[in-house]
Amino acid sequence: MKNAQCKKCLNKFHEKEIYTIQQFQYRKEPPYKWSVNYFKKLGITEWDSFCEECMSKYSEESQNTWAKSKI
Repeated sequence: MKNAQCKKCLNKFHEKEIYTIQQFQYRKEPPYKWSVNYFKKLGITEWDSFCEECMSKYSEESQNTWAKSKI
């Protein structure tokens, strides 16, 4: 049963496959606090739900922005 919806692409997916930016607290860089502030500027909160594909895109996007900000 599909009962969750991705905030970005609006596709529905199984609730057990929900991804949130809270999962970024486990990566080494950028720091989680930076990630929360970055996504807040995009209108994304820690509790917004995303599908795996969109979360992967956001992860890559935030990594690239972090890398550019360190130059």
